[in-house]
Amino acid sequence: MNTVAFEDIKLNDEERQPCEVWTRVMGYYRPVSEFNVGKKSEFYSRVCFSESKAVCGCGCEAYDVAAE
Repeated sequence: MNTVAFEDIKLNDEERQPCEVWTRVMGYYRPVSEFNVGKKSEFYSRVCFSESKAVCGCGCEAYDVAAE
């Protein structure tokens, strides 16, 4: 069995295909491409929450840096 490094894989633009992104909204999943302009803007401005950054154990308020 041969191993191929991820860096060695090159795709031409003709070989690429679009990836449809889905997200959960109001209890069900919908494709982001079907969102209206405002909802798309809100979706793309979201940041991921990191629990380990929010709970540092030092007694400080680290909540402002937890979402990065």
